[in-house]
Amino acid sequence: MDLPETTYPVDTQDEHEDERVRSGPLWRHALWAALVTAAGLTLGWLGALFRIGPEEYGLPPAAPGALWPYLLAWAAIGLVLGAVLRFVAARVPVYSPAEVLLGTVMIGTRLSLGWRPEPLEAAGLAAAALLLVALWCAVALRGAAVVRRSPSASGYSR
Repeated sequence: MDLPETTYPVDTQDEHEDERVRSGPLWRHALWAALVTAAGLTLGWLGALFRIGPEEYGLPPAAPGALWPYLLAWAAIGLVLGAVLRFVAARVPVYSPAEVLLGTVMIGTRLSLGWRPEPLEAAGLAAAALLLVALWCAVALRGAAVVRRSPSASGYSR
């Protein structure tokens, strides 16, 4: 029995399209960090919206307090995290930096708006987000160092 041949060529380049070095001018990196941070803030706010609304729906209300300090804090945290990710991604391939930034800002915003932590607790959340991003970048840097040291990368042939 003959197996049918595929007419679609298999392209292995598309598999790792997200994992590439992101070079470019500084304004492009800043714009990326601002846009992804804004998207994370929006998604986090929308996720916490059911806790912000009126109590008549039977859901417990969020802790009292203003929203703006937490939104501004996570905007600043997101910009710092985005700067770290783009700094590393401009030198070595980093897998899914947008998803990492979006997820950390979204979860931090969602937790902060629903819980309204004290400044020390909010700093702990920010430190946890920074630790996650630092580990993500360390894995990318380690992978790039291993690839550079491999015999096939240095042009070594037997």
